[in-house]
Amino acid sequence: MSATETVFAAQGPTLVPVVGSSAAFPVRRIYCVGRNYAEHAKEMGFTGREDPFFFCKPADAILHVAEGQVGSMPYPSKTENLHFEIELVVALARGGRNLSVEEAQDCIYGYAVGLDMTRRDLQAEAKKQGRPWEVAKAFDHSAPMGSIYPVTEVGHLENGAITLAVNDELRQESDISQMIWGIAESISYLSGLFELKAGDLIFTGTPEGVGAVKPGDRMDGAVQGLGGLRVQVVSAE
Repeated sequence: MSATETVFAAQGPTLVPVVGSSAAFPVRRIYCVGRNYAEHAKEMGFTGREDPFFFCKPADAILHVAEGQVGSMPYPSKTENLHFEIELVVALARGGRNLSVEEAQDCIYGYAVGLDMTRRDLQAEAKKQGRPWEVAKAFDHSAPMGSIYPVTEVGHLENGAITLAVNDELRQESDISQMIWGIAESISYLSGLFELKAGDLIFTGTPEGVGAVKPGDRMDGAVQGLGGLRVQVVSAE
C-alpha cells in the first residue's frame, strides 16, 4: 500500500477567499477569545481584567459569505436559544511559541468579520455541570465569516466600529479599541498555550448586546474597514 493512499477520500482544507487576490487562505485551527469586552463580560456576570481564556471551533465550522451576498445558516439541533456574537477575526500568516506582543503583531496576515454562534442554553447547562463547551460552540456552521482583508491593504487595526443588526434593528455596537486584551496581546498569550501556525484564525471576542435569533431572522454584521457580513437563519432541513 502506498504511504499516501487513504482508506477513504480525505477532506481538503477549509479555504477562505482573500479580498483582492485569486489565492485563498487555508484554515488550520480556529481559536476564540472569551469575554474580551468589558460590557459583554458584565452582561455574562463577570467583571475585571481577568487573564484571557480560549475555546476552539473546528475549521469546517466556517460558513463563508461573500460581501454583498446573504449566507444561509441552518438553525442547529438541540437548542432553543441560539445567540449571535459579532467578532473581529484575525488570520495568521505565521506563528510560534511564547511570542512577544511585537512578534505576535508581525504574525497577522489579515482581518475579517465573523460571528461566533452559540447554543446558549447548552452552554449554560455545561457551565452548571462543569462540562466542556464544545456542544455549545463547535457545531456545524457555527462560525460564519466574510472574506479576509490583508494587512497590506487595510493596515493593522487598533480601532473601528463593530456592529450587528438583526432584522435591521441594531443589537450590538462598540469599537474594537474596547477589547480588554488587544489583538496582539491575545495572540501573544495564546502562543504560550499552543504553538501557533500559519492558517490559524482567532475570533477576538464580542461586545455587549448578544441575543437570540430564530429561523427567518437576518443578521447584518460589520467591522469598520472590513465590509459587512449578512447571514439569514433558516429552518434545518
